[in-house]
Amino acid sequence: MRSTKSPFKGRQFTAAVILWAVRWYLQFPISYRDLEGMLADLGVQVDHTTLYRWIQAYAPELDKRRAPE
Repeated sequence: MRSTKSPFKGRQFTAAVILWAVRWYLQFPISYRDLEGMLADLGVQVDHTTLYRWIQAYAPELDKRRAPE
C-alpha cells in the first residue's frame, strides 16, 4: 500500500504558499531575495534561506512532473 504522508507535513507555511514560491522561482529569472520581497509584498514573511531550502526540496519533483516524457 502506498504511503500518503504529505511532503509538506511539519512546515510552517501551507503547501499552497510553498508551491507558489517554487513555481515562481522556476518560471521567472528571479533571485531568492527578489522572491522574498515579492512574497513580503503579498503579506508572506519568509526568509530567502527558507526559499532556498524549499526550492532544493520541491523543485526536482515539480520539474519531473512538468517535463514531457
